[in-house]
Amino acid sequence: MAYIEGKNGVMLHVKDVGQGKPVVLIHGWPLTGDMFEYQTLALIEAGYRVITYDRRGFGQSGHPATGYDYDTFADDLAAVLDKLDLQGAALVGFSMGGGEIARYLTRHGAGRISKAVLVASVAGYLLKDDSNPNGVDASVFEDMKRQIRADRFAFLQSFAKTFYGVGYVTSPVSQGVLDWSFILAVMASPKATVDCVDAFGKTDFRPDFKSFTIPTLVIHGTGDKTVPIDATGRVAAKSIPGAQFIEYEGEPHGLFATAPDRLNADLLKFLG
Repeated sequence: MAYIEGKNGVMLHVKDVGQGKPVVLIHGWPLTGDMFEYQTLALIEAGYRVITYDRRGFGQSGHPATGYDYDTFADDLAAVLDKLDLQGAALVGFSMGGGEIARYLTRHGAGRISKAVLVASVAGYLLKDDSNPNGVDASVFEDMKRQIRADRFAFLQSFAKTFYGVGYVTSPVSQGVLDWSFILAVMASPKATVDCVDAFGKTDFRPDFKSFTIPTLVIHGTGDKTVPIDATGRVAAKSIPGAQFIEYEGEPHGLFATAPDRLNADLLKFLG
């Protein structure tokens, strides 16, 4: 456990465990690097070195008032890779973390990177406009920000149920997982929580796909109501040359916890 200085002096909380080929796991909104509990354990036991970090504004990293944009996030990722002098690293980005990978490759290239995995990733373009009819209406993001400002805690509890596909008759995860997710989410700065809605909701990553010059795996659940597959996973799979694409039928957004064994097996197969 250590801190690495990111862009503009913001300190990033980093965990670096295990030995072997490095795998960097980049977390989703509004969680922390600890969301990868199932994946971290599986990767360490398979002989990998696993690096996780908390995005600026989240978890135990610094909580600045500004800097919640993808150019800055990508430069923070570059700082982690450079400080640890990682070579041949695999990048695995979940949800918002997929955007970091896309923008990192555009801004910094693939010199340190061997493979990339986009899991339920926002990479594509979430915002609905004339160029993106399968996107999400802008009013949805505005309503999310309104709810966060009004009662961030109530919003996070409600959001987690959609995130994991919990309904009246479906409960893919335990109450413990819901409670754990809430604990991770409330560690974030309220400013980061609000600002990142615009960052992941309104950033167009489609131009970044030309920077994927490495083997890439795209995994997405068809039941994802948080990051709809048509505007993201399916677009990424079509746009990245040679990308492997696996659709998880019916799985919600938080498939790292709803289908951990399958995800771990697919990750290990691709990384190996």
